[in-house]
Amino acid sequence: MAAEIVHVTTDELLQLGLDIRKKVFVEEQKVPAEEEIDEYDVISDQAHHLLIIDNGLPVATGRLIYYKTGTAKMQRIAVHKDYRSKGYGRILLMAMEERARELGLEFSVLDAQCQAEDFYSKQGYEVISTEPFYDAGILHVRMQKNL
Repeated sequence: MAAEIVHVTTDELLQLGLDIRKKVFVEEQKVPAEEEIDEYDVISDQAHHLLIIDNGLPVATGRLIYYKTGTAKMQRIAVHKDYRSKGYGRILLMAMEERARELGLEFSVLDAQCQAEDFYSKQGYEVISTEPFYDAGILHVRMQKNL
């Protein structure tokens, strides 16, 4: 795998990630576009966006924001359909966790779609919500991991 992890620092790179998210969340999962894009979808100190570029093509994206003291919230994790089940999600999540550690954070929390709960469990996350909840019409569970 000739993949590169890129810390997003330009609007052009940010747009590549937004394009992946549009394909995955808006087109495949039917999340309304106005729910998918929010105030953290900018280059700022409040949100850290990452991309995986494989042979020049953007294949996965995610962002982390500050959730509460010492805690990163991993969000908008998406892997292009043609690149799923090839390890990109795991590599992206590991890179996001490393970024959180670099920022001095001790915990990672995320809201996982229930269909992805097993994936996150294998990465060391544990469910902390009492029951599944809907976000953008999709069932999720909140999960946490010590970094």
